[in-house]
Amino acid sequence: MYRLGRLILVLLFAGLSACGRPALHQQESFVFGTRVEVLVADTDETTARRAADAVLREFDRLHRTYHAWLPSELSALNTAIAAGKPIEVSDEMAAILKDAQRISALGNGLFDPGIGRLIGLWGFQSDDFKAALPDPRALAAWRKQRPGIADLRIENRRVSSRNRGVALDLGGYLKGYALDRASAILRENGVGNALVNIGGNVMALGTKHGDAWRIGIQHPRQPGPLAVLSLKDGEAIGTSGDYQRYFELDGKRYCHLLDPRSGAPVTHTQSLSVLITPRPAAGTLSDAASKPLFIAGSEWPEMARALGITHVLRVDASGRIEASAAFRQRLESGSLAGADLTVISIDAAAPAGNRGIP
Repeated sequence: MYRLGRLILVLLFAGLSACGRPALHQQESFVFGTRVEVLVADTDETTARRAADAVLREFDRLHRTYHAWLPSELSALNTAIAAGKPIEVSDEMAAILKDAQRISALGNGLFDPGIGRLIGLWGFQSDDFKAALPDPRALAAWRKQRPGIADLRIENRRVSSRNRGVALDLGGYLKGYALDRASAILRENGVGNALVNIGGNVMALGTKHGDAWRIGIQHPRQPGPLAVLSLKDGEAIGTSGDYQRYFELDGKRYCHLLDPRSGAPVTHTQSLSVLITPRPAAGTLSDAASKPLFIAGSEWPEMARALGITHVLRVDASGRIEASAAFRQRLESGSLAGADLTVISIDAAAPAGNRGIP
């Protein structure tokens, strides 16, 4: 069987219509293969609707431009790479690819948008994937070729690859980039208080009626939240989980989060969340950084230091919970009460926030 899992984050709506407070403006859509929503607080209806409409239009543009397996600018790039030909791309795409290369290098290649062909072999480049293992010969050929985003040569807008096996899939990057675009669009349209949720990747702007935006991180195996916390202005949170896109075969779960080193789905982690404190392109980092930490497993503290991240929450395959000391301090009283919790102190390096993306 295959499953498209629950949203990886639960929005907490308690008190949204308190007496004397303006109602929240809420708009939803289905983009990037998931439900997205924009909540705007303390703004007149006309301004809120105009801003939310602009955000959803931008999401649709990004989805169409960077789709990995339907006709798009990204699929055209993949076709050129497979043919061994260089291609001119847009300024935006060149900047995205350079930044994705940078984050991939910081994460020792565990986050690698260049493994699109591997994702396809496992059947996850589809909205209706099947419960089937990849062809062993094709998987062995991919492992021998070892393509990755580091193989790209990016000279201004000219992109080529020394490895024809590279196929780009920005599914682990684009939702975060979209959060940053949403933040910019909302502010340009006069909105300073909002929450944007893209399938569990969330960014907060300002407050909700003067109070912090409260969110719950989805429990990977049970209905409802695992933990509850509040987001400050400009913060973003992202979660990678083995319960989002996966299939089960002979009693074993195969999730869409693949280890580029082995070419196989990760089995040692159920979920991993990162909270990114305010910095340039916090949204992008919230999406891209959760992947290498998820794949790193018990070695996540070292990876977090390399990426400049101090707030991490992990649930391993057995259900044991690990949290950085900084993340534990942000949880509401009662969160994780009675849980098998290990608190780990980490000192992060300089923040790895996005730079140079328009």
